[in-house]
Amino acid sequence: MTATTAEHQPARQTTSLWILFAISFSHMLNDLMQALLPAVYPLLREIYALDFTQIGLITLVNQLTASLLQPLVGYYTDKYPKPYSLPLAMCSTLSGLLVLSMASSFPMLLVAAALIGVGSSIFHPESSRVARMASGGRLGFAQSLFQVGGNVGTAMGPLLAAFIIIPRGQGSVSWFAIVALTAIAVLFAVSRWYAGQNRMAKPQPVRLRANDLSRAGMISAFAILAMLVLSKNVYMASMTSFYSFFLIEKFGLEAETAQLYLFVFLGAAAAGTFIGGPVGDRVGRKVVIWVSILGPLPFTLALPYVGLELSIVLTAIIGFILASAFSAILVYAQELLPGRVGMIAGLMFGFAFGMGALGAAVLGVVADATSIIFVFQLCAFLPLVGLLTALLPNTGD
Repeated sequence: MTATTAEHQPARQTTSLWILFAISFSHMLNDLMQALLPAVYPLLREIYALDFTQIGLITLVNQLTASLLQPLVGYYTDKYPKPYSLPLAMCSTLSGLLVLSMASSFPMLLVAAALIGVGSSIFHPESSRVARMASGGRLGFAQSLFQVGGNVGTAMGPLLAAFIIIPRGQGSVSWFAIVALTAIAVLFAVSRWYAGQNRMAKPQPVRLRANDLSRAGMISAFAILAMLVLSKNVYMASMTSFYSFFLIEKFGLEAETAQLYLFVFLGAAAAGTFIGGPVGDRVGRKVVIWVSILGPLPFTLALPYVGLELSIVLTAIIGFILASAFSAILVYAQELLPGRVGMIAGLMFGFAFGMGALGAAVLGVVADATSIIFVFQLCAFLPLVGLLTALLPNTGD
């Protein structure tokens, strides 16, 4: 069975809600485990006397392995769908968690980060395809529901780290093996449904919008999308990797308290994620991209200069607005190049992770050379890239 059949499955007019909720739940569990790594950075820094450059390198290894493989996975599974790759991906994440719980050196931390990243690189393009297959044509809604699961998991990571791992130590990371095993069980059920869809006769597809962009116009559009994703994900990387240290340095907070405030940002991001897709279905993806990338600018500019209480409010606003972008960007990109669902999902997820990884590494070097406060003053200008949205072609959505 070729991927042509699979990629037209989302055209079914009946939305498979149980599959959407199952894949969103699995995304939550996957990203919860992914988020444990940066959430325990304060603990690892204390145990191994890491500097910010080494912390950035851990993020770099994790997100490069998560990013470089994703387009290849997506391209391959567009041609040859592999439904049961989903539970196998979670096995890699499980292995990474176990290595992280037992690591006794910086190189072993890098190995753990790589294994966790490989799991993510396989999970995201295929699970995004499943969400599209189950959408019944409600593409923005399906991607937002899928994405919000990931954001909820990302938000829960620092919370669980604050209450479980930081008080009990590095070995308690192994307790989260039960999360991986749960995800494997859920994904096995999803994979059975996915395999069943591939065995069915090809249904009547939803009419896809004709794409009359020239090759140069297509390249330009994807270059602009890449810049928008870069802006969003480098800022997100500054928050997930260094916001705790920003709070500790500027306000003298304990690590556990700083993790709780990081949860506020990530929780707001989870809420914003769910808004972007459905709103994009109604008012157009380009409008959502405009607001979500450029909209946080006044709040990011103010963040490094305000007190603790207002900084928490501002980070919640930033997270909510900024996170609404990705579902709209992903569906917009898939509409630009219909028929390459997995490859586009892999490219967008992979590029997002890759830019976050490089951003974290560069920002770690900058923080060591200057200060963590300066990093946030510098990153405050990233939303200005949202002005490039004006150059995106209209897709007629």
